[in-house]
Amino acid sequence: MARYIGPKSRIARKFGEAILGPDKVLSKKNHPPGQHGNARKRKTSEYGTQLREKQKTKYTYGVLEKQFSNLFKKAQSSKGITGEVLVQLLECRLDNIVFRMGLAPTRASARQLVSHCHIVVDGKMVNIPSYTVKAGQMIGVRERSKSLEVIANNLAGFNHSKYPWMEWDQSSMSGKFLHIPARADIPENIKEQLIVELYSK
Repeated sequence: MARYIGPKSRIARKFGEAILGPDKVLSKKNHPPGQHGNARKRKTSEYGTQLREKQKTKYTYGVLEKQFSNLFKKAQSSKGITGEVLVQLLECRLDNIVFRMGLAPTRASARQLVSHCHIVVDGKMVNIPSYTVKAGQMIGVRERSKSLEVIANNLAGFNHSKYPWMEWDQSSMSGKFLHIPARADIPENIKEQLIVELYSK
């Protein structure tokens, strides 16, 4: 399955949440898309609920099925609670860190910044969105990209103190990934236990 590039509003309405960024359509049409989206809802099975949660998480972080499955296996073999570790691994992706640091308004645009070689990690250019950032690493804007208007606009007025696991230096346009965030600090509305139950079948 290729990465989703269709209308963001369709996904937001499907899950009832603006998971791909601010969505004006969702406030006007808060029912699922399609001809029968506003009709009476059928009761969702346990499997359907679990699958829906996995799909929502994949769309939220922009991860493909194989990548997600590999991350789950990694979380399963790690110490700690599998579901929490899974969300933490997703948070440690470079595209997500770029998004959290305010360099891009959405994870999709953050992924584009990384892919187009605008981002450096510890001073070295990294163009792999799925790159796993480790505690203590510095993430910044490539020197020749610091003058880009789109990055300056994104940073303008961004509150860098809302994520305590990062610190930002505006003068160098770089930030430090201090530590892996605790699950309670990650703001995403994800019921990771449902995903664990799905993979346990």
